[in-house]
Order: sequence, then structure tokens, then C-alpha cells
Amino acid sequence: MTTENGQPGPPVTSPSIVLLTLARRIETELNAALASLDLSVSRLGLLAHIAGVPGASFSDLARMSGTTVQSVHTAVKALAGAGLVRDNTARAGSASAIEITPDGARLLDAAKEAVAGVDDRLFGPDADPIQRQVADAVRAAFERPPTP
Repeated sequence: MTTENGQPGPPVTSPSIVLLTLARRIETELNAALASLDLSVSRLGLLAHIAGVPGASFSDLARMSGTTVQSVHTAVKALAGAGLVRDNTARAGSASAIEITPDGARLLDAAKEAVAGVDDRLFGPDADPIQRQVADAVRAAFERPPTP
């Protein structure tokens, strides 16, 4: 982009590109913070979905995660093998009822602390002012209106 006098002007800012760039930075920071817990962002998301929707089926989890049922089966099998979730399926062929275990709940609590640390670094009082504005806008967009 050039100005009327032929000098370079400011670049055009695409919200999509800015948010994608920020999202990649956030994901990198979160994965680094979660690594010591043997979690990734996607694994944390699945664990949180299971905790938030006790008895969720594989299909429910796939819809919530934006992934395939086959991918969820693989991930849940790994989480179950680690003792973080259990599948309360009564018998083969029946719908699954997946739930978090006490160990999974403890890990989720530790992960929430790690996420809070990343939130503070990227969006807290010492963060870049523009990133703080983004965080404020996100929080405002998801605030619930006061109940009468």
C-alpha cells in the first residue's frame, strides 16, 4: 500500500490473519506449559469436554472437538489407558458413557493452573496492550447478561 505521495503506508490489517497469528502463538505457549503434565491443547480439550459433559458419547465428543469419531476413539483409549477417563459402556454395541476419573480431574485442575499462567503472560497486566484489548473483547463477548 502506498500513500498519495508514493511513500509506503501502513499495511492493511486483516482480522483473520491477526487472529490466526495470535492463535498459533497461544497454542505454542499452551503446549509448552502443558508438556510437563503430558498434555497437549487437543488432549486437554478432550479431557475438558469429558469433564463438562459426563456420559458423553464418542459422537458427542467428536462434534464438540470438531474431529472424527475414529480420532476420538483413539484419544479416549489413550486417556483411559492413562487412568484419566473411563468408559462405562454396559456391553459391546451399546452407547458409550465416558466420564473423567479422579486422576483425570486432578490433572484437569493442574492444567487449568498452567493455562492461567499462559493467560497472564499473554493477556495479563504486563502483556502487550493490543493483546490485552483482544482478551477484554473476548471476555466481553462471552459475558452473560445479568439475571433479573
